[in-house]
This record gives sequence, C-alpha cells and structure tokens, in this order.
Amino acid sequence: MAYDIRAEWAKRSWWMNLIFMFCLYMTFIYMPYDVFWKPVAVDEEVWFGFVLHGWWAKATEPLHWLIYGAGAYGFWKMARWMWPWAAVYTAQIAIGMLVWSLVDSRGSGPMFGLLAAAVFLVPTVGLWRAKGTFQGEQVQ
Repeated sequence: MAYDIRAEWAKRSWWMNLIFMFCLYMTFIYMPYDVFWKPVAVDEEVWFGFVLHGWWAKATEPLHWLIYGAGAYGFWKMARWMWPWAAVYTAQIAIGMLVWSLVDSRGSGPMFGLLAAAVFLVPTVGLWRAKGTFQGEQVQ
C-alpha cells in the first residue's frame, strides 16, 4: 500500500497545511536545537508576551516542545481534540504579541502589537470556525 501525499494534504486547507508544517518544523528541528544545543546564556522563551531568559527559559522549553508536538500530531490526524485548543493557543499568541510589544524593551509599541495581534487573529478565527474539519482520531 503506497502512501498518497496528495490525500494527506487534502485533509486540510492550504493554511492549515502551513500551520501543520510549522508545527513539524518546531517539533523536529527547532525545539531539539533549542533544548539540546542553544546555550543557556542566550536562551529565551516567550509566554503570554513575557520573555523568560536563561534557566527559566530552558526549564519551560519542554512545554513548548510538547505543545508543538501535540499540534503536529493533531493536525496530522485532524484530531477532534484540536478544536478548540488550536484556536485558543493561536489566540494566546495574538495576545502575547500585543503584551510583548508593550512590556519588552525590544517591542515596537502598541501599533506594532495591534498589527501583529491582528495578523495572528486571522488563523485564530479560521481555526475556531474549522470545527467540522477536525473529525479525525478521537482519544478514548
């Protein structure tokens, strides 16, 4: 039985495939680098718009890795449990972008934060409205 990549991509809209690919990248390429090779001295993790540095960042990396891994698996299977959690997490990123722009010295101010939040609200709304597409594997 041959694996049909076209059938795999057809499970999701193009923009969900982009999110799926991002989750795969984060799970299998970036997060292993972040956890195992990035020096603690330059490590940063952002949660709800607040940047953690050093060992605090390193300590929370496994949680980010778990989130991206769950997202990759959930988009692969189009699992029912992804709704509403994919939308909730994406909304958290939108809020975090706004908070970061206001509280971090590298932030570009409220206008940048509002623009960045608006950009992330687009997939948030799309994921929220996509409830019917998440009909795959259900955890018993």
